[in-house]
Amino acid sequence: MSVEELLEEIDAVGSGPEVGAIFDFDGTIIAGYSAMVFLRDQLSNGHLSYREFVELSRALVSFGMGNMGFSAMMAVHAQFMVGSTEDDYRATGERLFEKGIARLIYPESRRLIDAHRRKGHSIAIVSSATPYQVEASARDLDIEHLYATRLEVEDGKFTGRVIRPTCFGEGKVIAAEDFAAKTGADLDRSFFYSDSTDDIQLLERVGRPVALNPKSKLERVARERGWPLATFDSRGGVKPGQVVRSMAATGSLISSVVAGLPIAALSGKKRDGFNFSASLFADTASAIIGLELDVSGEENLWTHRPAVFMFNHQSKTDVIIMASLLRRDFSGIGKKEIKDMPLIGAAMQYSGLVFIDRSDAAGAIEAMKPLITALHDEGRSVVIAPEGTRTPTPKLAPFKKGGFHMAMQAGVPVVPVVIHNAGDIAPKGDFLFHPGKVKVEILPAIPTADWKPGSINRHLTEVRNQFLHALGQPELSVVETIAEMKASKRRTDQKPEKPARKPRLSGAVGLIKSAGTALKRSRGTPADTDENALMEEVPAASNKAAPKSRKTVSPEKRKASSKAATRKKTAKKATVNKKSAQKVKKAPVKRKTKAKAKSSSAAASPVKKKAAAKKSPAQKTSVKKPAKAKAGNTRSRSAVKSKSSARKSTPAKAPRKKTAAKVKPKNR
Repeated sequence: MSVEELLEEIDAVGSGPEVGAIFDFDGTIIAGYSAMVFLRDQLSNGHLSYREFVELSRALVSFGMGNMGFSAMMAVHAQFMVGSTEDDYRATGERLFEKGIARLIYPESRRLIDAHRRKGHSIAIVSSATPYQVEASARDLDIEHLYATRLEVEDGKFTGRVIRPTCFGEGKVIAAEDFAAKTGADLDRSFFYSDSTDDIQLLERVGRPVALNPKSKLERVARERGWPLATFDSRGGVKPGQVVRSMAATGSLISSVVAGLPIAALSGKKRDGFNFSASLFADTASAIIGLELDVSGEENLWTHRPAVFMFNHQSKTDVIIMASLLRRDFSGIGKKEIKDMPLIGAAMQYSGLVFIDRSDAAGAIEAMKPLITALHDEGRSVVIAPEGTRTPTPKLAPFKKGGFHMAMQAGVPVVPVVIHNAGDIAPKGDFLFHPGKVKVEILPAIPTADWKPGSINRHLTEVRNQFLHALGQPELSVVETIAEMKASKRRTDQKPEKPARKPRLSGAVGLIKSAGTALKRSRGTPADTDENALMEEVPAASNKAAPKSRKTVSPEKRKASSKAATRKKTAKKATVNKKSAQKVKKAPVKRKTKAKAKSSSAAASPVKKKAAAKKSPAQKTSVKKPAKAKAGNTRSRSAVKSKSSARKSTPAKAPRKKTAAKVKPKNR
């Protein structure tokens, strides 16, 4: 069954809150499981150790194989949250919705929810996931009633216990009955959408069960019982053909720009080449990805040119859409990061795109001045997204004032271009393009001749309310619009708080971190601040008996110490016995080369000769190499000299060591 057939069934049912529309979340509203988004985030940030990951995975596998109940599996999960604050998890849920969960929402599921809302039905999400995984999505889908598996919280922190009954199996039936009691919905007339036989109790309880994106077991049950079933392929698995088409569509921008170069060369006008390239790119990319446009108000594209064309920005598909609509004589604004993209950035720059730094308001205004010239003098229109960036869902973000000031200064009208569902083709953060049809409304031009800088907030609110009305979203007053803009700016400017301590690094993550630190140290690369502090503290605490560092002993001190030791030994050698003195006198015979080098007229006492011959090896070493010892030596040179001097000062051993002067001591 197609989504159009499901929509027809909804239209065929009566209106009013007595008809309920209950949706499962994972696998039904979104593709895949929100728990996996949370798990990947915890692993990448080091908040979940390798051991905890293994234990949690084991629990998930046991639950999947039927060896563990859902409540027991959630109890294992809850143990890893003990001591964490609920506010932190709620903030994480908001962040991960923007980062990943939003783009997993099936566009078809969104259409079903909107269809029920138009009929005035009571709508709820009943999910076995925790509220922190679902709350942001429920708010984006404007669903007030949410039932989920809740964890016990005391003083703002998780206790590690699960509140029972959990929202699983029979627990979902209990939740649905509570929902019906609060809203007045009749479950016998209500819809329930699910993808799994885990929800078989509630599927059997409602009057209109629907198998949405069903697993094989539920698909078999649905066919046997004649339940409606539908499978969506707009999200989830990646097909090779999609990858090829997406790459080809992106690359067509480069080929289109190249194709326009001969046109510019032959005509002598760069503008002619750009117009050719823009039209070629729009047609080529649309054909490759299977993009169709359902356009209303197309005449408003041409009645007032040049103009500032403002569009709501959901997707990278918007570039193709705006090129398809305007065709020629326009320029645009893009974030500076596009300029750094290989080939794409060069192609965009050649086409006249102005790059701005969104974090630098003054610089952005300065960068847009050439566009005012293009509007006023060259007759070229400007395309701008007043939200400043893509939104993860069709919800309209606050507008920025730059485009309104530009239109006012150039004296040209503003033309709102409302794009309803470009996110169906390529949601924010998704590389792939999906085939589909996009609804576009071009609203009448809004003159700016009577605009004044002091009333810019009022004009901005009027234009934005036209977008909100076309998108079916609540309109705002000027005060509400300004408050929303300020809140958005605070969120943008707010810097993340530094954690009280570093995230725990244990298991595989900690092992990799430790190995990387050790490798840095072995290469002489400075480690981070905490590691340097650790390196300073460990030697003093763990090696108390270690000798003083060699770096604290200067070469001058070593030389003075050596001279003092020499004088001391000379005095001792003067008192040696006659036998030792005779042996010393024979020493010049064995050292003829040195004796010949000396002057024959030099008169030296036997005591002085003996002292010179008996100079210790350590002393000679200290004189020749007073600087640094080799890197591997763990003992100070002063300790080596003191031990050597003590050993040589013994008279009985001195005769046996008379030739030791030729031997260099080994570093120990």
